[in-house]
Amino acid sequence: MKNLFVITLMLTGSLTFGQNDVVIIPKPVSLEMHSGNFNLNSKTTVITNKSAEHVADMLNVYLKKLYGFTLPIKNISPSKNIKNAIILALLKPDERKKDEYNLSVKASEINISGISNEALFYGVQTLLQLLPPEKPTDGNVSFEIPQLVINDYPRFQYRGMHLDVGRHFFDVDFVKKYIDLLAYQKYNTFHWHLTEDQGWRIEIKKYPRLTSVGAYRNGTIIGHHPGTGNDDTREGGFYTQEQIKEIVKYAQDRYITIIPEIEMPGHASAAIAAYPELSCFPNEPTAISDKTPWSGSREGKQVQQTWGVFPDVFCPSEYTFTFLENVLDEVIALFPSKYIHIGGDECPKDYWKRSEFCQKLIKDKNLKDEHGLQSYFIQRIEKYLNSKGRSIIGWDEILEGGLAPNATVMSWRGEKGGIEAAKQHHDVIMTPTTYCYLDYSQTKNDDSLTIGGFLPLDKVYNYEPIPKELDASEARYILGAQGNVWTEYMANPQKVEYMIFPRISALSEVVWSPKDSKDWNTFSSELPGMYKRYDFWGISYFKK
Repeated sequence: MKNLFVITLMLTGSLTFGQNDVVIIPKPVSLEMHSGNFNLNSKTTVITNKSAEHVADMLNVYLKKLYGFTLPIKNISPSKNIKNAIILALLKPDERKKDEYNLSVKASEINISGISNEALFYGVQTLLQLLPPEKPTDGNVSFEIPQLVINDYPRFQYRGMHLDVGRHFFDVDFVKKYIDLLAYQKYNTFHWHLTEDQGWRIEIKKYPRLTSVGAYRNGTIIGHHPGTGNDDTREGGFYTQEQIKEIVKYAQDRYITIIPEIEMPGHASAAIAAYPELSCFPNEPTAISDKTPWSGSREGKQVQQTWGVFPDVFCPSEYTFTFLENVLDEVIALFPSKYIHIGGDECPKDYWKRSEFCQKLIKDKNLKDEHGLQSYFIQRIEKYLNSKGRSIIGWDEILEGGLAPNATVMSWRGEKGGIEAAKQHHDVIMTPTTYCYLDYSQTKNDDSLTIGGFLPLDKVYNYEPIPKELDASEARYILGAQGNVWTEYMANPQKVEYMIFPRISALSEVVWSPKDSKDWNTFSSELPGMYKRYDFWGISYFKK
């Protein structure tokens, strides 16, 4: 027996959204347009049942946010006589994909069906994009929605976007907005980069100095690395554990999983500034180039004020492992995700090479070299997280010295690491710089300061996450792809939005839409319609 719940909507006013205005991001698997419209008006009703009431509530949340009204929801059984309704049908499991939804708009009703609440939620997101990108302006609004039939489901199970809050801190309100922007385009994973050389952003109650000291730096370089000066302004911030719980719940309500990243063993300057014993040389001051514009004291361990890669990394001592296990215990309690990202990238070996302790450890553990020591470090952390029921993701450097047994690899230095990991039958998320780094410039002569590089919209759109080097048995280890947003040169939310849009929309089609149905000319022709939607969402964006 199908478990139906019906949502009927009460609206006022008059807005028309014609067939030629239909732009759905990402492009559905199939869409058939029909003549005529469904009219949402003041006589439309809402019906729901408990099993999918949350999806109805979320529809209300978005209608309030975007259009300024909410809808009454009634728990009554549907009947064949119901007209002027939106029907969401939560079906019993069958041969459909878990995230597959069907949406049909007829003259008398709208039907959205699927076998999971996630599927219904994706259908609701599509429905929202069928509404006009403008608020009602009078008291008698009705929405004309074109009649159509959509069948839709994602190509990849992992559809991710990343945000670095270590270089620049972004407040709770913006993080929530960022999550909504992902939800609108059917992303299901938010990779939250929480610790860096320039700032530690998550409250760890066992180690309060991580935030009292590590969350703040005395200044930030001006201009491109290595900098032309320093702004001499104390900068920083962190999320309390209560704020993290609030954000995790916010994402869960939108069927988005947050994967936290606690960077190790490199990019650890902020943690070492707070707890110098984590360094191989705790009594040595942070190495700061004489050419680096610096604000304040250069004595002792410091939170970095410039960008780049720094030699003072975690010492692989028992003190460090105990520290990291205690940190991870608190992280695990906050984030229910299967994965914990442990970084593993850009870890210089200089300090390990001159550390008597590290050299003895290499010999005692019969390791080949410092790369083997990094593998030992990662495998110890993986074993601990596995014992807690979690799995690790790391950047592709974790391949060096031997891959941890159950690790998932995020391939960023091109596709080579991902290919190698997939051939070893490890799960892979593709995020190569050449296609997925949304901090790269969008034009050859950008109008604002960026990290460099050049990643135009069409190159993102035409990315294929499954490398041709993999056969079918190996290709199944490619879980999906992710866009990365590193914020060295993004000091405010408007700059983040400007850098990611419309490239985030292009990437959404890479990870959602069927490979054979993608067409750059069609996507490009739909950009004006996308811009209208971006304006409606209240975001900054780059116009191609």
